[in-house]
Order: sequence, then structure tokens, then C-alpha cells
Amino acid sequence: MKLPWEAQLLRIFIGESDRCHGRPLHEVIVEEARKRGMAGATVLRGMVGFGANSRIHTSKILRLSEDLPIVVEIVDRPERIEAFLPELDGMVEEGLVTIEAVKVFAYRHSAANKGA
Repeated sequence: MKLPWEAQLLRIFIGESDRCHGRPLHEVIVEEARKRGMAGATVLRGMVGFGANSRIHTSKILRLSEDLPIVVEIVDRPERIEAFLPELDGMVEEGLVTIEAVKVFAYRHSAANKGA
């Protein structure tokens, strides 16, 4: 897939313990993005953070390390991001969702993966 130079970055801030239909929410989001043929998704696990409730989540304190911050990033064309938002809204019960304009410099894969 060739992306235009101008695209959007969808960034979803959730917790590691967040679930959707009993499954980890970040996995459900990535799988749904893949089913829709979106350009790609990456899940990042944070070391420390806090959200709307101002409670610190950190890997340093054993009892709080069960719900570390998770960020899911998806880059694609604006219309594809927009089409994904209603589904995403039904999945994310608490967290933060942002959208920003980005300029795509390169989007490529190796020749070995062309058939995959």
C-alpha cells in the first residue's frame, strides 16, 4: 500500500488491564485495524504514567505494575482513520484518543515479505 505524504496518526492511550470482550483491548484494536486493511499499528508499553484519575501507574511498584500505560499508534489516510473511530469509540471505555496530522516520509517492506 502506498500512503500519501499527508496522513494522520491515531494515538490511543489505555491501560494494560483494559479489556474488550474479555481480551486485552490493545490486541483487539490492532486486530480490528488489520482486518480493515489499515497501514499498520504499533503497541507501546509505558514504564510510568497517569491518566484522568491522576493515579500513578509504574513498573517500580509491584502492586501497580499490573496496569501499566499502553499506547496504540495507527497511521493511515484521514478517511480511513475517520471510518475507524466509531468502532474504536465502542471499544475504549476509558482512556484518551488523539488524532494529529503527520507527514509520511517512507512506508516500505522488504522484498522477502512481498508475498506475506
